Amino acid sequence: MAATASTTDRITLTPEQVDSFREHGYLRIGKLLDDDLVELLRREYDREFELAHQHGGFRNLAIDNTDDLDAKNNAEVQMLQIMQMCERNVHFRRLLYNDQILDLVEPLLGPNIQLFHDQALYKPARHGGPVFWHQDNAYWRCVPANLVSCWMTLDDADVRNGAMQLLPGSHLRPLMHPRSASTNALLDLGDTVDASKAVVIDLPAGGAMLHHCQTLHYTAPNTTDRQRRAFIIHFMTPGTKSLHSGEYIRVSFTNPMLRMRV
Repeated sequence: MAATASTTDRITLTPEQVDSFREHGYLRIGKLLDDDLVELLRREYDREFELAHQHGGFRNLAIDNTDDLDAKNNAEVQMLQIMQMCERNVHFRRLLYNDQILDLVEPLLGPNIQLFHDQALYKPARHGGPVFWHQDNAYWRCVPANLVSCWMTLDDADVRNGAMQLLPGSHLRPLMHPRSASTNALLDLGDTVDASKAVVIDLPAGGAMLHHCQTLHYTAPNTTDRQRRAFIIHFMTPGTKSLHSGEYIRVSFTNPMLRMRV
């Protein structure tokens, strides 16, 4: 399945970049998707969030998880999440199979790549909420803990409107995550993280970065006049097991094989 529009010139990872990812737990790619594809995905992203606002098909991670649509839509702080955009929108489904993205993931995961899930994380202008420090696999509880995420932004992202911040080398040790005191939708490590050592990953619209499922990361509130639309694909190897269910994650429409080389 091909993407509906092309990416920029093909990017391949050098051995030095692969080594850097192994050491630090992340890798800044920079501009990845071309402007025509970015514009298409923006339109579809906005359309899906508008439908979600009407029908409640999203979460506001900045408040306690609730089914009250008015509360979610009108909250003073909003950190909005749609899970599995690929099951709602064909353009995001096609993006899963984008060769440029898979070419970046393959040197890190190997030739057989399966989808864990995807998500859209939207910080509206002026009142976009933070995502607190956490390791993804504290939520997911996957074994082996080697999943790789491709974090892409559809808007220019910097520290002021919610660019990704990471703690280099933190993927080498899983941490216990206490439940946040302010919301039961996020895991919050609070004062246990030395944020002075964080690296901010500024990205242009259509930019991307990769990170390990145990890399500590955070995004700050968006108090600017610019929105920040991000889309993340989480990749795993076949044979990954969920400790929540105790079962292997089988190939399905929800968790398709995206690339397989026999």
